Amino acid sequence: MSDVLERRPIRELPDELISQIAAGEVVDRPAAVVRELLDNAIDAGSRQVTVRLAGGGIRAVTVEDDGAGIPADELPLALRRHATSKIASLAELEAVGTLGFRGEALAAIASVSDLTLTSRTASAEHATQLVARSGELRPAARARGTTVEVRELFFNTPARRKFLKSESTEQGHTLETLRRIALVHPQVGFSLWADGKPLAQWRAGSPEQRLQDVLGKDFVSASRPLAWEVAQLRISGRVGLPEIARSRADQQYLFVNGRFVRDRTLQHGLRAAFDDVLHGKLQPSYCVAIDIAPELVDVNVHPTKIEVRLRDGRALHQQLQRLAAEALAPSRASTVAVSSASAAESLPNTPYNLSPMRAALAAEPLPAAFLRPPQQQSMDWRAPPHDAGMAPPARDAWLARLVGATPGVTEAQVPATDPPGADQPLGRAVAQIHGIYVLAENRHGLVLVDMHAAHERVLYERLKAQLATRVQAQPLLVPQVFAASSEEIETAEAQQQALLQLGLDLTVLGRQQLCLRSQPLLLAGADLVALCHQVLADLAQHGASNVLERAQHDLLATMACHAAVRANRSLSLPEMNALLRDMEATERADQCNHGRPTWRQLSMKDLDALFLRGR
Repeated sequence: MSDVLERRPIRELPDELISQIAAGEVVDRPAAVVRELLDNAIDAGSRQVTVRLAGGGIRAVTVEDDGAGIPADELPLALRRHATSKIASLAELEAVGTLGFRGEALAAIASVSDLTLTSRTASAEHATQLVARSGELRPAARARGTTVEVRELFFNTPARRKFLKSESTEQGHTLETLRRIALVHPQVGFSLWADGKPLAQWRAGSPEQRLQDVLGKDFVSASRPLAWEVAQLRISGRVGLPEIARSRADQQYLFVNGRFVRDRTLQHGLRAAFDDVLHGKLQPSYCVAIDIAPELVDVNVHPTKIEVRLRDGRALHQQLQRLAAEALAPSRASTVAVSSASAAESLPNTPYNLSPMRAALAAEPLPAAFLRPPQQQSMDWRAPPHDAGMAPPARDAWLARLVGATPGVTEAQVPATDPPGADQPLGRAVAQIHGIYVLAENRHGLVLVDMHAAHERVLYERLKAQLATRVQAQPLLVPQVFAASSEEIETAEAQQQALLQLGLDLTVLGRQQLCLRSQPLLLAGADLVALCHQVLADLAQHGASNVLERAQHDLLATMACHAAVRANRSLSLPEMNALLRDMEATERADQCNHGRPTWRQLSMKDLDALFLRGR
């Protein structure tokens, strides 16, 4: 057999094959069918949508809505490729405000399944049904709205069908798809049936109630709201506290203009906000919606619309990180006492709102404050505390000056001056257990405090606040030259100002070399070449970097750990009370620098249950 393939003439592909190729881009499993049909139902103004599955959606998917419906004479056109009522020009495409607009979904689904489309408008005397395979139109009975029935998905493409998972797995993917869409469209009621049995049902209502219905009361009670708005941008949602972090990233919901998206830059910004309170491989939980002017985002970059391209992703990354960090900063002890009220009672006070607001967005450009480059700062460290040769007394004196105390005296030794009976979130200390835990009582019951972890967080936050006000870079006596890739060199040239703000003076020496002329003073003695590689990788991927900030904070965390009050040290009641007051005044006091909890509340109800009181 010849090694040279026989040349075949160039020719147009058959329409059916074209549609099947398009289906491979849009439809990969029953959940994708449900996603596309739900987008159409919401665009049609539906207020109630019902999804029915048979065999996990492999044998049948039926989506019923009460939307505007499709006129009988337009039903055949609805199954044609690139036929849509959503856009008619490039200008409308660039400002598209609907979920579906490509005109591919119905045609693609019909090419790989047995599809039946039934619809009725408000003015029609009866519904009309179209059988996609035969093209037959016939009268049907149903109220206003549309029903799409998809049977035997991939029956004519066996190779694709073999890649489908078990019925239960496919059903799970469909439920997750419905959950994502329901979260961001609370004005629509949704129900899901599987093999004739109800699987999920969410009534139309407020965004707060929908969030609780879909993600549960536990998420609402253990999360913080975030909200921010300028002329063309609105960010709203909730971020979960570190205590509900999960081993998998399966409770991370990010929406842009009503669409669930996966965007590495935005996800990185949210994850970076947890650097100080969440360690290891645990994943944060959040539900965040971004409403942005359509001309500032390109939604037409992926067939399934799960990816978007933002005009200024770097600025949005920084803003998301700042908002999430601010939401996580107040500890429960510094805001309000732990309440025994249910999560539902606190919902009306939350600013969480995922309803679309694109119609209200103005046309003026974003304010300069939003577009300003990130203000990442390097620290000034005039007396290098990391020097192992520093004598312990000198080191203790330097640390004491830094945290505003005198050598040998900690904040916990300041006597408490609060009057008896004052309503303090963490209450009053009553005892110490084995020199490790502090017991306190508040109006809700018993508070348990890990004194070393709590004092460590207090010192750490104080170190960060004091050092953040002093920014200085240190010139290197001997500049470091190191090899770099073409992408790193391009990033160094494009992000020179951002690198200088981080204390790194990087210049290009050639096609494959960079020269480092200055470093952050705080990180003297660190592996600067490795840090440069990490910073350039972050800047290339996310447009911003917190590598140096994390390295600085790691060093401060180590210092705070060594300076904090040690276990097995006996504290007096005034010292214990002083520590509780410091915790109430410190940000992120709920976790230590290693992500462990610093205190726990046991309510009177919990204590009564331990001793079977009231039974």
